[in-house]
Amino acid sequence: MNVQTKPIPAGISDAEWQVRCDLAALYRLVAHFRMTDFIYTHISARVPGPEHHFLINDYGVMFHEMRASDLVKIDLDGNIVEPHERSSRMVNKAGYTIHSAIHAAREDLTCVVHTHTAAGIAVSAQEQGLLPISQHALKFYGCLSYHGYEGIALDLSERERLVADLGPTNNAMILVNHGLLACGRTIPEAFLEIYFLERACQAQIAAQSGGAKLVMPPEEVRKLTASQYNMSSDMRQGHADMAWRSALRLVENDLPDFRS
Repeated sequence: MNVQTKPIPAGISDAEWQVRCDLAALYRLVAHFRMTDFIYTHISARVPGPEHHFLINDYGVMFHEMRASDLVKIDLDGNIVEPHERSSRMVNKAGYTIHSAIHAAREDLTCVVHTHTAAGIAVSAQEQGLLPISQHALKFYGCLSYHGYEGIALDLSERERLVADLGPTNNAMILVNHGLLACGRTIPEAFLEIYFLERACQAQIAAQSGGAKLVMPPEEVRKLTASQYNMSSDMRQGHADMAWRSALRLVENDLPDFRS
């Protein structure tokens, strides 16, 4: 594994640098699993501390090349709170609208992932949304939110409706006619949420493309499977951490190092 050899930049705490490194790794992993949309879409993570600052991508840096130092720290009002020499960076306005809404409303969530994949957009355009036809989809049975399309997310008033649709406990949402959104109490949790949601959408589009009648599990099986996924918080986090350690091996040898 690569290790961090360069000194942490001035003005950045050890805790913030760890979040930066993990978030940069998540960007690389989203690229690895082909969930990107060129320079568009965004992933954010809350910075430890009472200020409610969060990190998001420098608009224009592609996901596969993201480094810890490429991430931009902003406050809930969209102001860049970086040292002066880094303040010329730019944040996607739609990204700010979506991510600031969730970071402000859901103190329990650290990381927010938003994607525009072909499968995610396709399912988001279907009236019935995500169907309970796969084990991956059943992870979200009874705990998946939907938010209606209002155009490109530039109107800050949409934040209130976005948060209301997500609700106080759900960690995943389909943005109708738009894409997918997944969150986590930690970066590893958010990674698994978007991975499973994307795979569920891919499976649905593939199953529908065959033209055969789809098999729906009985209601009791749907609820059982969802409950099996929704284990205790400690067990979920332990599983997410195990998967994260495995996933990191996919990007550990990338150059330039995501930890720089």
